[in-house]
Parts: sequence; structure tokens; C-alpha cells
Amino acid sequence: MTVTITLKGLLLGIIALLAIVLLVFLIILVYNLIKTLKQTNAILEDAKVVSETAADKVQQIDGIVDGIGKSVGTVVNSIKGNQSVVSAATSVINAASSFAGVVKKGDKQKKDK
Repeated sequence: MTVTITLKGLLLGIIALLAIVLLVFLIILVYNLIKTLKQTNAILEDAKVVSETAADKVQQIDGIVDGIGKSVGTVVNSIKGNQSVVSAATSVINAASSFAGVVKKGDKQKKDK
């Protein structure tokens, strides 16, 4: 029994073998890419949560800064004699207590995590 292998048949066999190897390589590449994308999505979701928390804190602190500004204005007016010292002190104490509340709330949230 004689088997004849032509050059064309040999080249087609080599090309088919290389195509199979390339296909396996591409499957592994896509699998790793999917894993990477899932990890990237998890990181981005975590960054979104951190950004939202920071934005909330900035809004709270902005309100406190406004309150402190009003309190300082009240103290200045009371020094000028436009308002009583008691109401000025009350405004300062209210601003300080709201600032302390935000700080305590932030510390409590850090401990809960």
C-alpha cells in the first residue's frame, strides 16, 4: 500500500493545524478579557460608592460652613451693637454642634465598615 503526500496536501494540513492553535489561543484570550472586564466593573462600582459618599459629605460640610459664616456675621453684628450677645453665642454654639454631629456621624460610619 502506497501513500502519496502532495506538497499541497501537506501545506493545507499545516494551515489547518495552525488555524486550530490560533482558535484555541483566541478562546483563551477572550476568556481572560471577560475576567478582566468583570474586575474592572467591580472597581468602578466601588469608586462610584466612594464618590457618592464624598459628595454627600461635601454637601453637609457646605451647609455647616454656611452656618459658621452666618454665626460669624452674627458675632460681628453683636460686637457692633446690632444684636444681643446671647443670640450671637447661641448661633456659634449651634454651628459648632452641627459640625460635631457630622464628624461623629463620619466616625461612626467608618467603624461600621
